[in-house]
Amino acid sequence: MSRFSIIFSALAVSVALSGCGEPQQSAAPTTQAMPVGVVTMKEQTVTLTKELPGRIAASQIAEIRPQVSGIIQSRLFVEGSEVKAGQTLYQIDPATFEANVASAEAAVAKAHASIASKNAKNTRYTELLKINAVSQQDFDEAAASFKEAQADLLTAKAQLKTAQINLNYSKVSAPINGQISKSSVTVGALVGANQTTPLATVTQLDPIYVDLVQSSSELLALKLALKSGAISSDESVQTEVELKLENGSVYSHKGTLQFSEVTVEPGTGSVTLRAQFANPEKLLLPGMYVRAVIVEGVKTDAILAPQRGVSHNNKGQATTMVVNKDGKVETRILQAERTIGANWLVEKGLSHGDQVIIEGLQKIHPGASVQAVPAESATAKAY
Repeated sequence: MSRFSIIFSALAVSVALSGCGEPQQSAAPTTQAMPVGVVTMKEQTVTLTKELPGRIAASQIAEIRPQVSGIIQSRLFVEGSEVKAGQTLYQIDPATFEANVASAEAAVAKAHASIASKNAKNTRYTELLKINAVSQQDFDEAAASFKEAQADLLTAKAQLKTAQINLNYSKVSAPINGQISKSSVTVGALVGANQTTPLATVTQLDPIYVDLVQSSSELLALKLALKSGAISSDESVQTEVELKLENGSVYSHKGTLQFSEVTVEPGTGSVTLRAQFANPEKLLLPGMYVRAVIVEGVKTDAILAPQRGVSHNNKGQATTMVVNKDGKVETRILQAERTIGANWLVEKGLSHGDQVIIEGLQKIHPGASVQAVPAESATAKAY
């Protein structure tokens, strides 16, 4: 190959290489909005409830004590059994009381006989006084004696009634229906009318009470909300109460709220509320710890935000991210003090129509452009 051919070939290669080295214009990148899953807020009607701690209390308790003194002759009940009002529980030896009744009856009979005699004398002296056959003094004494006999009869009748009452009291009866405890005395024991130790205790378990505790601040907030109309309640209907037992199960019978105390406990700042429940199975026993769910009222314009879309900032304020009308992320500070199911009840910060972001939160920031899609399909698009 000639020297000229070699130079020409080198120039050709140089030209080709220089053409390959010319810069090419790259396509401009396109910005695509990140899809995020949102839930659109809607006003809705919700029933507001409150869970409160409480203790079971018997509706009635009666301590059985003797009204008269004597020896226990017999015990007429089975310990732990159900007793009825008026049922005889103990028999105190009645011999002394029966003798007192007999003596009082004799005194009444004697008083009747004395009245008959003195009444006849008083009648006879009345006629004799008309013809001046007796003196006025004798007549007055006869009349006074008759009235004294009448008073003696009243006294004798009162003593007979007392003796009969004491005889009746020798039978110690149950004052209420309920379940009776173990007996503190046995047959042959001496009991007294003024003793401090009860013979037994009868406890009424059906119906039964639940004493609940609520803070005075919560009660005040509820009353103000009812007064302002933010919450509505039908005062003509008793508030329904649901009970949760110690093991977490729900009690099968629902109760009603009876009343709340009118004073606040200074030490705890709480108010006691009492609910009543049917207890036919005797499942609830005094002293048990329970939790009760009471209905406070109905809110007709409630905004419920999913808990998964709500977080808290460094100040402890509840916050959420929403998609504004410009399609950008915006942070909202919420006023939310209670949960309903899996949602926060929002008092301030959200309104009807707002789009709350609940999916794709880890890839966005305030001010970012996003594409709002229903939460169910956001995952398929974003991931």
